[in-house]
Amino acid sequence: MREKAREGSVALVAFGGNVILKSAGSGSIEEQEANSREMCERLITVLQRGYELVVTHGNGPQVGNLLMQNELAQEVVPTVPLDVLVAQTEGSLGYILQQQLLNEFRHHRIRKHIITMITQVIVDPNDVAFDNPSKPVGPFYSKEEAEKLKERYENWQIAEDSNRGYRRIVPSPMPQKVIQSRMIRSLVYAGNVVLALGGGGVPITQNSDNEYVGVEAVIDKDLSSALLASDVKADLFIILTETEKIYLNFGQENEQSVDKITCEQASAYIEAGHFPPGSMGPKVASAIMYLKAGGREVIITNPANLENALDGKGGTRIVWR
Repeated sequence: MREKAREGSVALVAFGGNVILKSAGSGSIEEQEANSREMCERLITVLQRGYELVVTHGNGPQVGNLLMQNELAQEVVPTVPLDVLVAQTEGSLGYILQQQLLNEFRHHRIRKHIITMITQVIVDPNDVAFDNPSKPVGPFYSKEEAEKLKERYENWQIAEDSNRGYRRIVPSPMPQKVIQSRMIRSLVYAGNVVLALGGGGVPITQNSDNEYVGVEAVIDKDLSSALLASDVKADLFIILTETEKIYLNFGQENEQSVDKITCEQASAYIEAGHFPPGSMGPKVASAIMYLKAGGREVIITNPANLENALDGKGGTRIVWR
């Protein structure tokens, strides 16, 4: 397929699965649809500023729930490997978001097509992450609840997640290549909105016969989103999180918000320990990855302040220099 020349700027927006399935809610499908509709309303503001749009999202709570269903039903139906569960959530969350975004398009009289794409991402089978699981999935537990679950399910590993409680952890290898990036680029350049990399994408590798095979892991969606943002030559990479800005000395008396920093400054702050691996660390690392690959600008903020951040009145901006 011949790639159409792009007509405008491209933005890639990445947000977590907890935007759709919030920890304080019931988790019902009706609730997830309502949360998705709210997120899609905010995405309209990106289109209204003239950007073509790629949307990526996490799946931590959703894939964690599927893992639990796997465990509970293993005596009745065969278990499903983690890569297939990631693909399932790509499809289910993509469907929810696509439907709500389509409704918003009709409401705002926006004439665009929306495509949800099951996205595969190559990882290194020798990545140290397979020996050191670190990616939290599923709901939060108290320490006592987590210990009981670990005893009940022998293959579970549990860790504290950013002082918010305990969660199951699974391997999270570094993304190497997004298989469908050229197709995504062609679609977005043609003026379509593409929903891709659900849950960071389905992790795959190549076996001794040089065939693709899935692996038991979950890829950090911000890191794979940075890779895709570079592949589609996005002009703006937006990472949505729980706080309006990033902070130095977060949670301490000398906490300081950051309005704008360079790639070099961001790297120095990571080395100084300001952005922990289980919290803001992967997001800032993703921003650095994108900028080092030739990206122009990153905005890190929360969904409620997305419009202000686009207008330069909120959020944290990270630029090359």
